[in-house]
Amino acid sequence: MRFSRKRLWGIIVKEFTQMRRDRLTFAMMLGIPMLQLLLFGYAINSDPRHLPAAVLMADQGPQARTVLSALKNSSYFDFGIQVKSEEEGRELLAQGKVQFVINIPQHFSRDLLRGDKPSLLIEADATDPAATTGALGSLATVMSNALRNDFKGSLAYLNATDGPIDVRVHALYNPESITQYNIVPGLMGVILTMTMIMITGLAITRERERGTMENLLSMPTRPSEVLIGKIVPYILIGYIQVTVILVASKVLFHVPMHGSIPLLLLVALIFIAANLAMGITFSTIAKNQLQAMQMTFFVFLPSILLSGFMFPFRGMPQWAQYVGEVFPLTHFLRIVRGILLKGNGVPDVMPEIWPLLLFAAIVLTIGIKRYRQTLD
Repeated sequence: MRFSRKRLWGIIVKEFTQMRRDRLTFAMMLGIPMLQLLLFGYAINSDPRHLPAAVLMADQGPQARTVLSALKNSSYFDFGIQVKSEEEGRELLAQGKVQFVINIPQHFSRDLLRGDKPSLLIEADATDPAATTGALGSLATVMSNALRNDFKGSLAYLNATDGPIDVRVHALYNPESITQYNIVPGLMGVILTMTMIMITGLAITRERERGTMENLLSMPTRPSEVLIGKIVPYILIGYIQVTVILVASKVLFHVPMHGSIPLLLLVALIFIAANLAMGITFSTIAKNQLQAMQMTFFVFLPSILLSGFMFPFRGMPQWAQYVGEVFPLTHFLRIVRGILLKGNGVPDVMPEIWPLLLFAAIVLTIGIKRYRQTLD
């Protein structure tokens, strides 16, 4: 047969017609590139600023206030909390409410004017090294310029002093800034998100495409029984993945595990259930397995980018942080890193657990409402 332009045109018209009918696929083809453009262009920031910090002001002298103002003006530190003790500051760091605690000791101004080189203690939550590197790297410049206007006249000799302040940085939870300590625990959440949503996203669409949906619909079952019954077997698969990742983290990457492993496994159950509920809901919405896969990747992409796994969460603009708070992965990353690296207990992780429970309940309810007991 010779090449026919008419037949070629017929195939082209047919493909455009099919594309018009499959609106979800066409929307994904346009939506995913636009989503990537917006996220990488506006939301991603590898040099986070305006990080939440607490201050312990044991000295109210003028030089102490000058140093604190210099840290504020550097744009890396936002001082919203003033603590009364070191223990209170450590608790805020453990709970993830602040990134830094600045400790200005007693007699700081007096010792500075005497030339005794007083100490300034900065404690940092270094579970994510990328979030603190920029701020800690700016300290040398900030401290060298902070007191220039104060050291004039009879105090000018202090400007010649090589570093009038002894800045001591304690990088807590990951003092050596080992990237694996941050990435490997986070991979647990990423792998569970990808596999759980993908597997259950194909659950009902696979039944339709294989022609076994009629048998399922003919059974005297309620939608909630069908959906929960399809979710439960994959919980065991999720726990197998969690076990493998924990063993590999300890044996291969030597990730410290300071917290309770049973608590981590309990939280993992909630996280697995939330992702399975999302996948099963996609399965009730999609018309075929291809659409289910497309919906999975459409959610997985912003989830991994806005959760704090690849880029510092606090480095994103406020609107992106609000969006990131919706995804279960964001909360699970804070939980798993807090338990393993910080040794967090139930009170510390509870603020991140209830969003997972709420998400799972809402998404599963939507899936039950969307489940159709007919083939049309």
